[in-house]
Amino acid sequence: MGKLTIVGMGPGGETHLTMAAIAALTTGEKVYLRTSEHPTVPYLQSQGMVFESFDDCYETAATFEETYEKIVKIIAEKLKTESITYAVPGNAHVAEKTVSMLIDYCCRQSIVYEVIHGTSFLDAMITALELDPVKGLQIQDALTFAPETLYIGQDLIVLQIFDQKVASEVKIKLADYYEDEHEIVVVCAAGVPGQERIERMPLYAMDRDDSLYTHLTSLYIPGVIGEVNHIARLIRVMRELRSEDGCPWDREQTHESLTKYLIEEAYEVKHAVEHEDDQAVVDELGDVLLQIVFHTTIAEEEGYYRFEDVVKAVCDKMIRRHPHVFGNETAETSEAVLVNWQAIKNKEKQATTQTHAMSNVSFSMPSLMRSQKIQKLASAVGFDWQDAMKAFEKVKEEVAELENAILEGDHRHQMEEIGDLMMIVANVGRLLKIDTELALNEANEKFIRRFNFVEDAMKVENQPLSYDNLELMEQFWQEAKKWENS
Repeated sequence: MGKLTIVGMGPGGETHLTMAAIAALTTGEKVYLRTSEHPTVPYLQSQGMVFESFDDCYETAATFEETYEKIVKIIAEKLKTESITYAVPGNAHVAEKTVSMLIDYCCRQSIVYEVIHGTSFLDAMITALELDPVKGLQIQDALTFAPETLYIGQDLIVLQIFDQKVASEVKIKLADYYEDEHEIVVVCAAGVPGQERIERMPLYAMDRDDSLYTHLTSLYIPGVIGEVNHIARLIRVMRELRSEDGCPWDREQTHESLTKYLIEEAYEVKHAVEHEDDQAVVDELGDVLLQIVFHTTIAEEEGYYRFEDVVKAVCDKMIRRHPHVFGNETAETSEAVLVNWQAIKNKEKQATTQTHAMSNVSFSMPSLMRSQKIQKLASAVGFDWQDAMKAFEKVKEEVAELENAILEGDHRHQMEEIGDLMMIVANVGRLLKIDTELALNEANEKFIRRFNFVEDAMKVENQPLSYDNLELMEQFWQEAKKWENS
């Protein structure tokens, strides 16, 4: 096996080449360049460098990933019989996929390798922009750009915007996070004498000038002034509330004492959604998020887990349970998605039977909701009525059984039959695709509205609400129904 020497060629100006890099590139017998499209190549040739490049790999491969794999495969094959000097633009450890792949290969094959320092594009960018990164600087590769990791309150540099197509793809992703008018800076050939070009423009115009984009182009996006990472802010607020000098009530809370508030806040969200009140939805979702941060802050104090662990866990779960999106499986319909979801969920919870899966449906869930979920699991294996009308016949049967229990005067039997009746009603709702929990809540609201009508009418008649006036109240109740349906 030969030795691999990896050399960083700097950002483009010959003055950025290190002496070690010049020596390695001008004395090495087998020098290979990832690309010969680099401003230092003529200078290095004048100093005696003889090389071969992998430019043809870019022309024959369909994607950059395929290109890099091809280059690594060629070098790996050559290393079996000879030592290789492989040079890349900039610093070998900055946005160089082939380098990380080659180092991984060398480690697995026990091949000796050396990396010779080269000035990175970042150094040239920072100098060209007169930028001090001490307050924080985000760096991304345009070819693996992940906007979901961005914090727009901090400066960002995007490297390797090779052409106008890549620029357009990056712009589309950035547009979800920045205003169209937000000023960005395109820097071409940073640090290369006579070639450096710096253009400022609004984000929407980023991909209009194709002459800006070469293998030496990078993008700088200043952070949005006044932008705050509000998740981090909320965590800090909760830590302060729980601190020794914080709020006595907040300090006293435990996981157990907070549970009821989480449930209450979830129902407040549901209420806001049903009333189509967007601002209320924002407020109530914030209250739910507060409860989550409250729980994770307590857990962090006790040394168990943090907010980040909760976020990671749910991200991992979503990826596991959507193999048709993040894996190789297919699911063309919502029904197929739900079947896959339940199968994966059963595997995660080690539910070996359908009964076990039913038992895993949380007791903390509202009973009507839990009933529908349990019966849905039974339906998945064919234990179900053919349609809602068939199930409705069972409702009549349960009503008759409840009537007999009432006549018998057996309280325990009455309770059992009430449960059976509610369960079959929930099942009829499931077959009609009706959320029975929501239906009961709407019935409660309807009752309150009608009773309010009765109460107001009784006040007009100067009559008290009492058993003695039940007939009059029933009259107004019927009027309330007519008024609501008119």
